[in-house]
Amino acid sequence: MISRSKIIAWAAYDWANSAFTTLVVTFVYSAYFTQAIAPDEVSGMVLWSRAVALSGFLIAILAPFLGLLADRNQGRHRYLVIATLVCIAATATLTFVEPGHPQGVLLALVIFVIANVAFEIGTVFYNAFLPDIASPERLGRISGFGWGLGYAGGLGCLTIALLVLVRDVPLFGISTEAGFQYRATNLLVASWFLVFSLPMLMLVRVKKGTSHQISDRPETVRKLLGGFWKTLVGIRAWPDTLRLLVARLIYNDGLVTVFAFGGIYAAGTFNMSLSEVIQFGIGINIAAALGAWAFGSLDDRFGGKATILVTLFALTGFTLLAAVAPNKTWLWAAGLGIGIFAGPNQAASRSLLGRFAPARCRGEFFGFFAFSGKLTAFLGPLLLGIATQWADSQRIGITIVLAFFVVGGILMLGVDEKRGIALRLKEEASEGV
Repeated sequence: MISRSKIIAWAAYDWANSAFTTLVVTFVYSAYFTQAIAPDEVSGMVLWSRAVALSGFLIAILAPFLGLLADRNQGRHRYLVIATLVCIAATATLTFVEPGHPQGVLLALVIFVIANVAFEIGTVFYNAFLPDIASPERLGRISGFGWGLGYAGGLGCLTIALLVLVRDVPLFGISTEAGFQYRATNLLVASWFLVFSLPMLMLVRVKKGTSHQISDRPETVRKLLGGFWKTLVGIRAWPDTLRLLVARLIYNDGLVTVFAFGGIYAAGTFNMSLSEVIQFGIGINIAAALGAWAFGSLDDRFGGKATILVTLFALTGFTLLAAVAPNKTWLWAAGLGIGIFAGPNQAASRSLLGRFAPARCRGEFFGFFAFSGKLTAFLGPLLLGIATQWADSQRIGITIVLAFFVVGGILMLGVDEKRGIALRLKEEASEGV
């Protein structure tokens, strides 16, 4: 029987960790870095793009191995705890990198990469718990609920940052020297992440019998490498899973780029102040939460493939609107549209893989899920940075995103959802699950 308390605890982790993506990656620290720490906004966008690209490269390398290791050792929960704490510690450390420091740019980028890699590795283990806590017929709703709650969590943390810290006179006597009130948003994120991740870390565990236990360390390393190669080769036996992963490899690159540079684009192209960028982020998060919740039941009814295709079509249109927006009003319209369809896209991708993943290797599959999301995740930010630098225009740079959504949608057309689910059921029946 599915435990409601575990579902809530699982979804609370989305609420907790979304503060990092919302404030650090997208709307506050990224914009602060380009405006206050980097030499200028254009070079700041280029440097930030390279840090995001490096993060994606490292995640692509690490995620499949760590997912397989977690499956083999039943250590998914332990690795989730470690990744979470590393991300929290690194995020808090960003607070103390001051503008004007001789090595401030390098320090900020290195610490950000550590935090971002730990965050993404944590989501590998977190996502792999989804089929453990949700029944197959409710995967879409539970995934959408978690993603919607995540956007609401990002909104809540962003609102507190706006009301308390990101203002001319911060509350509680918080210093404004060297922009400390902006850097202190990292302490807020770290505290938020720590407190609200505790229910997940304390209550949710791997179901017994869904992983392979290995106790001998040398054998673990050998089997880890052999198992990774076996899975990499054997993934061809799961054609629809493979097609989903390849498609997501492309379209998620577009989402990564939008999330990483939304705040920078709003600040640099439309001269939004940091407080305006935060208000823009609040609006997008409200739209994204509503979209994720609304599409969850539609995902269960019409399927993950249909949901992904609809959202990619909409994301293409709204991203184009953002690129040509003549003023802030049109940018707001584009941003809200992107928000409405970004959440359902991510939630449906997660739930669709949950429907395809057999019980014995969920960590493995979600490791490849992260792998597919990050293998070329450097490409979008890198191309955006190159295009921005070449044209000396952020508008030109942001148009790079369109190609990723279009190509990803074309590849998704080849996924047969019913066949993918049937293969999983056949595998589980043969394993006696």
